[in-house]
Amino acid sequence: MAEGPPVRAGGLRFHSDVSQPETYGLALQMRRAAVSIPANIAEGFRRRGKPDKARFLNMAEGSVEECRYFLILAQDLGYGDSKKLSAALEEVSRLLNAYTAAILTSSTSDS
Repeated sequence: MAEGPPVRAGGLRFHSDVSQPETYGLALQMRRAAVSIPANIAEGFRRRGKPDKARFLNMAEGSVEECRYFLILAQDLGYGDSKKLSAALEEVSRLLNAYTAAILTSSTSDS
């Protein structure tokens, strides 16, 4: 199986690591949030105007924050070590912020 972006792939591995009955809900939410990051980026990529692109990138940023919260919660509850996933998530966040800034400050005629 080919690996996807680190947060999505890591989220799927995290899901399988903590999928005991009491943690299933948290793992499923983490998985959904992780998958929605690249999905929203992809959807925003095909939009024409900056405001529309920015809306989808903002949704992706919201999913990053959701994942960040779930990782903190999982760590606090003792469900496993989330340091590697947190580091990957920080990289995704940094790249997404840079991409969003580039789109919003570009001098194209899209508005």
